[in-house]
Amino acid sequence: MIWCPMGRILIVDDTLFMRTLLKNILFSGGHTIVGEAADGEEGIAKYKELKPDLVTMDVVMPKMNGIESLKGIRQFDPNAKVVMCTAVGQEQMVKLAIKTGARGYIVKPFQAPKVLEEVKNVLAS
Repeated sequence: MIWCPMGRILIVDDTLFMRTLLKNILFSGGHTIVGEAADGEEGIAKYKELKPDLVTMDVVMPKMNGIESLKGIRQFDPNAKVVMCTAVGQEQMVKLAIKTGARGYIVKPFQAPKVLEEVKNVLAS
């Protein structure tokens, strides 16, 4: 068994179902969920308040999308570790997110082993 850092994670997604699903996957992997946000603006505010080790960020959200929220978080903390959550077929958004500073991405529908692997890799980086 390889040692894996457990993280304090903020989940940003406009869908309660997706936040709950991610929370259950991450919790099963030993991570702590320090907060949740339903849009990009709330995500930035919660990041500043909670200073999590990692953020999972939905790309498509009302008010402020995940890319804009990622920019706001990285202005506040250039070392922020953000993993983007994207639906199948949004490769262009993923490329833009990585260029903007995202450390990784996970694809919906979520597969628990892939989510935990990506989070582990980003936390270890």
